[in-house]
Amino acid sequence: MPQKDGNSPPTHQDLLNELDEWRAKTQAGGGEKRIETQHAKGKLTARERIDMLLDKGSFQEVDAYTTHRHTDFGMDKKRHPGDSVVTGFGKIDGRRVCVFAQDFTVLGGSFSEVQGQKVAKIMDMAMDAGVPVIGLNDSVGARIQEGVYSLAAYAELFWRNTQASGVIPQISVMLGPCAGGSVYSPGLTDFVIMTRGSSHMFITGPEVIKTVTREEVDLETLGGAMTHSTVSGVAHFTADDEKETIELTRKLLSYLPSNNAEPAPAVEPTDPAWRMDDALNTVVPTDPSVAYDMRDVIHGVVDADSFLEVHEHFAENAIVGFARMHGQVVGIVAQQPLVLAGVIDIDASDKMARFIRFCDAFNIPVITFVDSPGFLPGTDQEHGGIIRHGAKIVYAYSEATVPKLTVVTRKAYGGAYIVMASKYTRTDMVYAWPTAEIAVMGAEGAVNILYRKSLKNAENAEEQRAELVSQFQEKFSKPYAAAASGHVDDVIKPAETRPKLIAALELLRDKQVSSPPKKHGNIPL
Repeated sequence: MPQKDGNSPPTHQDLLNELDEWRAKTQAGGGEKRIETQHAKGKLTARERIDMLLDKGSFQEVDAYTTHRHTDFGMDKKRHPGDSVVTGFGKIDGRRVCVFAQDFTVLGGSFSEVQGQKVAKIMDMAMDAGVPVIGLNDSVGARIQEGVYSLAAYAELFWRNTQASGVIPQISVMLGPCAGGSVYSPGLTDFVIMTRGSSHMFITGPEVIKTVTREEVDLETLGGAMTHSTVSGVAHFTADDEKETIELTRKLLSYLPSNNAEPAPAVEPTDPAWRMDDALNTVVPTDPSVAYDMRDVIHGVVDADSFLEVHEHFAENAIVGFARMHGQVVGIVAQQPLVLAGVIDIDASDKMARFIRFCDAFNIPVITFVDSPGFLPGTDQEHGGIIRHGAKIVYAYSEATVPKLTVVTRKAYGGAYIVMASKYTRTDMVYAWPTAEIAVMGAEGAVNILYRKSLKNAENAEEQRAELVSQFQEKFSKPYAAAASGHVDDVIKPAETRPKLIAALELLRDKQVSSPPKKHGNIPL
C-alpha cells in the first residue's frame, strides 16, 4: 500500500481500504468471465451455493487468502486468493455445520495441495466442534500440474473422511464432475446427493474406457445421477437442479444428529401418539401370493409426512429411510413385496446393512418391517457372493446397540427371518400381525420336502398334498407358535402398531448395552 509521502505511515483508513481490496479479490473467484461461463452452464458459483445452503448471514469463511506455491507449467501466473475451494462454517436451521465448496471458476476446481490443506483444516474443525461437514463438489479432479502434491492432499482428505466416519455426519453434494481418485472421498462419506444432468462420478472417463476396452459410453450412462442412484447405489438421493439438491441437503440434515454423542433432533409432535389407522388392518392381503405396497404400512405408522426415503431407486425390493415417531427420529428398514416379492438379493443386502450401521453409529433407533420369502436364488446371486453380502445384514443388526423393534407383517421365512432383526439377534421387541407367516420355508415347499416319498406313490397325491399344506400353514405359518415360544413378543392388530412402537421406544430411550472389548469387528465386506 503506497504511503502518502516518504515518511508518513498509512492511515487506519488506508489499511481498511487495502483490506477491502483484498476481500474483493477473494470474492472474485476465477474472474468475471469464468463466472459467466459457470452461469451459462446453468450452474451456480461456490459462494452462491454456500449462500443458498446456509442460513442467511451465518457463513464465516476460513483461509480466504491462501494461495499455492507451485511454479511449473506457468502456475506462478495462475494464483488466486483462496485457490479452488471456499471453506468455512455457518448454520442450517440454527444448527452449526462446516462446509467446503469447490470453485470451478478457479482452474476447474482442481484438487490442489492448498485445496487439500483447506478442506483438511475445516474437517478437523468439524471433528473438534462435533458438527456435520458438507462438501459441495464440482471439480475436474486432481491438479495435474502439482503432481504428487495433489495426490498427497487427496490422501489427507481420505484419511480424515475415515476418521470422521461414525463420529460426525458427512454429506457429499455433487453439483458437477467428480472424476478419478476424487470419487473416493464422496464414496467414504455417509450420503451422496447428485444433481441430474450436471453431476457425474466415475473413476475412468469415456475416452479412457474407449482406449482401453473399446467400449463406447456417454457421460450420463457411465456416471450420471440416475446411473448411480439406480444401478451402482453410489448416490443415495437425486434432485432435478441445484436449488432442489441443496434443499434436499437441508432436509436430510434435519434428521441427523450433529455427532455420535448427541441424539437426533426432535420436533414438536403434531401426530397423536395413540393414533390408530384402521386401514392397516386390511393392507396386507390374506392371499400370500398377492403383493401390496410396504410404503402404505410405513406411512400409516410413522408421523404424518415424515418419511424420507434413502436409496429410493436402488435395490427397490428393500426400503430404507428416516422418519419420526412422536417427533423422534427413527430409521426404517423394510422389504417391498411389490418388487421381487420382497426377496433379499445382493444389492438389497448392502443397502440395508449400510443404513442400519449408520443409524447405530448415530444413536437412531431402527424399526424393521418384515415381509420376505427369503434370499434370491440363482447362480448369479451365489457366484456374486450372496452369502457374504447377506451376512452383512445379520452382522449389522447383531452389532447394533440402539433400540431395535421389528414388525412381521407377513412372510418371514428361513434365513430372511433370521437376518431381519429376529428376536435372538438381540432385537428388543418383535411384534407380529395376524397375517404373519414365520417358518423355515413356505408351506408348499416344506410339504414337498417332508412328504416327498409318501406323496410320490399315493393314489390321491394332490388331495393329500393340499391337506398337508393346509395343516402346515395352520401349525407353522401363523404367528401364534412363534409367540408361544417367545420368538415373538406380541401378536397385535395392525392398527395398534403405531402406539405399540412409540411405547416401546419410550421404554428403550435410555437403553444401555455393553459389548465385548475389541478394536473392531470384521464385517464380511
